[in-house]
Amino acid sequence: MLIQNLTELTELYLDNVSILSQTSDWSLAISSSLPNLKVLSLSNCHLSGPIDKSLAKLSSLSVIRLDLNKISSPIPGFFANFANLTTLSLRSCGLQGTFPKEIIQVPSLQTIDLSYNYGLGGSLPEFSKNASLQSLNLYVTNFSGVLPDSIGNLNMLSTINLSGCKFSGSIPRAMGNLTKLVHFDLSGNQFNGSIPCFSSAKNLAEINLYANDLTGHIGCTQWQNLTSLVSINLGSNVFQGSLPSSLFCLPLLKSLNLGHNQFSGQFPEICNASSYLMESVDLSDNNLEGPIPMSIFNLLGLKELLLNSNSLNGSFPLDGLHQLINLEILYLQENSLVLSYDATNSSYSSFPQLYQLKLASGKLTTFPDFLRNQSGLAFLDLSNNLLHGMIPNWIWKLNLYQLNLSCNSLQTIEGPLLNVTSPVFLLDLSYNKLQGQIPDFSSYYLDYSSNNFSSGIPTGADFCRYTSFFSAANNNLSGIIPGSICNSASLEVLDLSNNSFTGTLPQCFTTMSGLAVLDLSGNNVTNVVIPQNCNLGSLDLSGNQLESQLPKSLANCTKLEVLNLGNNQITDAFPCFLKNISTLRLLSLRSNNFYGSSVCPKTNGGWPMLQIIDLADNNFEGEISGSFLSTWQTMIANEDNAARYRYHLGMQGGMRYVINYKDAVTVTSKGLQMNLPSILTVFTLIDFSCNKFNGSIPEEIGGLKSLRVLNLSKNAFTGAIPSSLSSLQVVESLDLSQNKLSGEIPPQFAKLTFLTVLNLSNNQLVGRIPTSTQFSTFPKSSFQGNIDLWGPPLTEDNIAGTSPPIVGGSRQTSGHEVDWDVISVEIGFAAGFGVAIASLFLCKRWRQWYYITMYKILLKIFPQLEQRFGNHRRHVSIHQRYGRR
Repeated sequence: MLIQNLTELTELYLDNVSILSQTSDWSLAISSSLPNLKVLSLSNCHLSGPIDKSLAKLSSLSVIRLDLNKISSPIPGFFANFANLTTLSLRSCGLQGTFPKEIIQVPSLQTIDLSYNYGLGGSLPEFSKNASLQSLNLYVTNFSGVLPDSIGNLNMLSTINLSGCKFSGSIPRAMGNLTKLVHFDLSGNQFNGSIPCFSSAKNLAEINLYANDLTGHIGCTQWQNLTSLVSINLGSNVFQGSLPSSLFCLPLLKSLNLGHNQFSGQFPEICNASSYLMESVDLSDNNLEGPIPMSIFNLLGLKELLLNSNSLNGSFPLDGLHQLINLEILYLQENSLVLSYDATNSSYSSFPQLYQLKLASGKLTTFPDFLRNQSGLAFLDLSNNLLHGMIPNWIWKLNLYQLNLSCNSLQTIEGPLLNVTSPVFLLDLSYNKLQGQIPDFSSYYLDYSSNNFSSGIPTGADFCRYTSFFSAANNNLSGIIPGSICNSASLEVLDLSNNSFTGTLPQCFTTMSGLAVLDLSGNNVTNVVIPQNCNLGSLDLSGNQLESQLPKSLANCTKLEVLNLGNNQITDAFPCFLKNISTLRLLSLRSNNFYGSSVCPKTNGGWPMLQIIDLADNNFEGEISGSFLSTWQTMIANEDNAARYRYHLGMQGGMRYVINYKDAVTVTSKGLQMNLPSILTVFTLIDFSCNKFNGSIPEEIGGLKSLRVLNLSKNAFTGAIPSSLSSLQVVESLDLSQNKLSGEIPPQFAKLTFLTVLNLSNNQLVGRIPTSTQFSTFPKSSFQGNIDLWGPPLTEDNIAGTSPPIVGGSRQTSGHEVDWDVISVEIGFAAGFGVAIASLFLCKRWRQWYYITMYKILLKIFPQLEQRFGNHRRHVSIHQRYGRR
């Protein structure tokens, strides 16, 4: 790049001219050829490489625009030496590192734009009162820290955009006094505290504080005085209180987003002043109550109205929608509204052409007629209403993308469907009373679950051809599973649970490499086929008639997170090959005929993500490997760490933009059988009950600090209860009953404050039951069957409170009956005790021998007494030597 004979040039504008410089020589050429340059504007010129230090020679520069180039380097600090700098625009340049604060502090600087530089970090400096800054744009950069209070000194500031950064702390109240402020965008940060009062910012046109952690009320601002406001976005915060009615009286307001907060009270009336310009109102996901004011129909320019997920009630006339001729999106679901429609008062041809309509939970009894004319409708949700009878045929002629009719009382689908090629991408007909044959729709997402469909699955060549999610769970389907289910090359979720299917899976399942979820639980399937290129993440075959050994091909399912084989008749040794599947989160083999040891000496794998393991009701034996328990990192993790990742087990995301499948499982917790329709990843359980495990309980279980349910009952464990179990600080249910455990209950158990169910019955435990507020809540049955265990709630303490009132092995009597067996023992004991005491009292030599012998015995049992009572021992020797009493 050569620039010659232009030494007097002061302004260089080459925006959108392809210079194609591959090095930093462009800045060297400019600095050497244009020493008097004041304006440098080279936006989108395909420049690359860092800014050369030679550019520092251009001390007269006032405007620098290098947007949309590939500088991909830190910004040199010498920019702060440009005393006349007014504009610095480096948008989308791939800048890296930390931005020098001193550049922002240049007194003459008016505009700085560093937006879309994802790798550029830094923080804001203190601002002086003579600062000239008018526009500050740091949109989607990596800037962080707090906003300095001195930002209130920027009296000339009109635009500030810090959206998508990592700022935190409170928003300085002084920002509400910036009288020149027009655009105020701090969305997508971590600001907390209250909102500034913008009473002095009369020129504000935009306020965007979306997606922060702001709290408190918003009534401190006199909204009616901010007559220039066009857009208000306070959504996704934690604001409370009632909605100021003045928000709905702003003459220029087009967009109002207060959704996803905690606003309460009633929906205020709409002023006529805003009836034509308001285009979008979002009050969704709050605590609003009362009726929707009919003045809502005054918003003639309204395009979006989102009122879902509140507590709104009363009647809302759908036929009034014909007044909102521009309406495109209406969300009223998840309220307590009674939606009504009077077709005699209006013609459905006069209704606005909607794009999204969600009327779930609206007590609708019929399909509104105005839907017939909605040719542009793409999203329709009428779920959880009172619809009954027939699904009308005309609904399939709409150009719907999503149709949700779930949770109604629909019984039939109006025919004929022969010529219907439904364009519906997502179809949810679940939880109705639909009967007959399953309809053959070609949709990406098909949910027919929880109906009364009977017969079998369609066997046509086009069935499920384009389907990725298919569920027909909880119906009356029977017969074999046909090969037509394999027609879809993109099938990811197949749920046929709780039907009456028999036989084996078709052989074509070996080719279904895209299948991620297979749920056939609650059927009568006798054998299973595993895909050769297995990508299964969830396999549930529980409650079937499986008998033979597990297919070794399961070892190829290296992405498997959920494996549920419970309640079958499988006769097999412990499947050691499963220990190499490191992704397992849930393993259930309960209620089968598995046998042998669970120790696999040749296996080096582990289950670092395991959170539920259920081996109950089998014939496992031998000891439990403590070293293998140590690989269960999810259970070892502290509760505080695990709580940050609360979500349900299941399939979310991926090609599955709209698929959200949650795994379910039946477990025994707190003594009750529970069906978990969804499983939080913080729920952890170990159930080894009803087997033949023996040996001691591994100490390593105490290291599973996130464990919530532990059931080792009905085995043959021996030895003491490990005191390490007291480290299970979040355990809620602990069952060690019906074993052969001995020794005392560890006193540290009194610290288990989360424990709500404890069963230590029918063991060989001795000693006093630990005392604590928690232990006092457990019934006697938790401790019965331990003959030498005592203390509340099993027995009452005696007066001294130091020994059990019942001696192990003795018989109790009732009434006034004399038990001579007991009396004879007591008489013999009393006589012997009297002779011994008399001898010690009357004979000095016996008395000395007794003291010395007992002292030596105590020292052998408690060696630490040697140091503590050494002086006393010397005192005894002196007594012996001089014969003193």
